Amino acid sequence: MHIKSAEFVMSNSDVTKCPKSMLPEYAFIGRSNVGKSSLINMLTSRKSLAKTSGRPGKTQLINHFLINKNWHLVDLPGYGYARVSKSAKKVFQKFITQYFALREQLVTAFVLVDIRHKPQPIDLEFMQWLGENGIPFSIIFTKADKLKPKAIENYVEAYKNVLLETWEDIPNYFITSSSKDIGKDNVLDYIDGLNANMDLSSS
Repeated sequence: MHIKSAEFVMSNSDVTKCPKSMLPEYAFIGRSNVGKSSLINMLTSRKSLAKTSGRPGKTQLINHFLINKNWHLVDLPGYGYARVSKSAKKVFQKFITQYFALREQLVTAFVLVDIRHKPQPIDLEFMQWLGENGIPFSIIFTKADKLKPKAIENYVEAYKNVLLETWEDIPNYFITSSSKDIGKDNVLDYIDGLNANMDLSSS
């Protein structure tokens, strides 16, 4: 997929105020400081479409971007930065759970995970929540440029083993680096393939 256009549409904390169109949506979410804004900018070939910051947790709203005039990229707030209850449902802001529960336009979510760290309970709990609620998702391992190829391979295998303790099958996953454009085409081609199964002309 070639990104011809990428434009900001709106930010809000009320799911009912999200765009009314039925264009397919792809939501990106992960722990704060996982490199989400950098990944979005890399995927869209825009240096500042999503605002990056050295301060974790900057994104606090549901941000919609219109891509190629026919699908929405949704930038959701990071989780796991603020001190919150251990209860999995309280870890994620109320409007985020509402987004996943109510947004019919959502095709799939992308859960971002920093490839340099061992599996974090908060990430595993969120994936479990998505699975229990029947929400399709893929894992995007970020910051692959920080590790050597063999270390990446070992990390992914270790992560798979942890997931298989609770999952029958390994979720779809991608290995990326925003600074090196690693994984860009794989993610965009995956989205393109999902879009191809829909009649976007009627949206």
